[in-house]
Amino acid sequence: MAQNLWGARFQKELDALVNEFNSSIKTDSLMYSQDIQGSLAHAEMLCKQGIIEESDYNDIVCGLTQIKNEIDNGALVIDMNAEDIHMFIEGELTKRYPKAGKKLHTSRSRNDQVALDVRLYLRDKIVSLNESLKNLISAIYEVAKENVDTVMPGYTHLQRAQPVTFAHHLIAYSAMFMRDYDRLNDTKKRLNFSPLGSCALAGTTYDIDRDFTASKLGFTAPVFNSMDGVSDRDFCVELASDIALIMMHLSRFSEEIILWSSWEFKFIELDDAYSTGSSIMPQKKNPDIAELVRGKTGRAYGNLITLLTLLKGLPLAYNKDMQEDKEAIFDSVETALKCLNVFAPMLRTMVVLKENMAKAGEKGFINATDCADYLAKKGMPFREAYKVSGSLVALCIQKGKTLNELSLDDYKAFSQLFECDIYEAIDMTTCLNKRTSKGAPSRVAVEEQLKIVENFLND
Repeated sequence: MAQNLWGARFQKELDALVNEFNSSIKTDSLMYSQDIQGSLAHAEMLCKQGIIEESDYNDIVCGLTQIKNEIDNGALVIDMNAEDIHMFIEGELTKRYPKAGKKLHTSRSRNDQVALDVRLYLRDKIVSLNESLKNLISAIYEVAKENVDTVMPGYTHLQRAQPVTFAHHLIAYSAMFMRDYDRLNDTKKRLNFSPLGSCALAGTTYDIDRDFTASKLGFTAPVFNSMDGVSDRDFCVELASDIALIMMHLSRFSEEIILWSSWEFKFIELDDAYSTGSSIMPQKKNPDIAELVRGKTGRAYGNLITLLTLLKGLPLAYNKDMQEDKEAIFDSVETALKCLNVFAPMLRTMVVLKENMAKAGEKGFINATDCADYLAKKGMPFREAYKVSGSLVALCIQKGKTLNELSLDDYKAFSQLFECDIYEAIDMTTCLNKRTSKGAPSRVAVEEQLKIVENFLND
């Protein structure tokens, strides 16, 4: 006879290979704390409603508390041969309190139990993700604040374009991660509804109080349709999508760090604690942490596609396919947390090579637009000014000079509008500090942006 708690109508033991194939405990054992949390709320509701006796409730509380404490401290090892964490905990409770343990599952199915546990677990993980995001944004803020006046070239098409500061560049990533933080909070709002009491799919004949358990567990309200309660995994897909965006932003940042730390750029140097060497080339200092973050982004994308594909053909309500949701979303969560938690200290410990950034700006003609603006402000149509400035760049390339190194005669050969003040107009500091529009790289504008980030961190 089958020994599973669901095996009453079966005449044969489950095949050993099938049992292993069917088991999910290697993944869902992560939710043992949330499973016990949900069971305690469910038992309290059963007692309050008079569905079980108070003595049974007390035994259930005692048993579940013991089990949690023992798992926490290692005295009780979760049996990886069990079908899932829900059956393991209920079986363990029933061993200790046979009468009360057998009453715990009254008016509850594994379908709503699993759905509840996943929501509780992911709600906790969203809090952890947001804490890690805030820590990363704080690290960016700290480095940016030290580099408000650090001039560097801004790029388009990976070509030097216009002058910015390192602070301005970094704050762009703060903006991305702040949006990620908001997205996670939005997902948490939609996730925060209790499926408990949906049972298998059609609710229960018992006089349960779903509002009580929802409130007890910190949910906004119960899921209002029992079939949706057990079959909804939108919140998993939404969180996986949020994480895919977080990882995409981390990957873009990683790519820049990899470029900046190369000899071709040499804008930064990573701390030895966040770099590795080569087994054959003794001179190498590799940005492996950034490369790994960039590589792990593919896992997050794959998990999102896994969940979308998993759900796309499922009829209502619960289907065993949905057991596969946890491995994908749990992996995404843990991948993102690991990447966020290693990224922040990597930024805090890197050395910014300010002189190299400034030299790259001067050699890249990134003040050419300011040269054109100089002429336009003196009355020359911008398109003509653009052409003159481009011709001056061509002359610089021919002579091996920068715009700052051309003589006034060189300038006047292209337009008599040029005067001595052209040198001040194309000075990098002037170019930066004239860009005072909101969001621009001038010191005034960057300090406003830093204040926005600071307010976010203090909120």
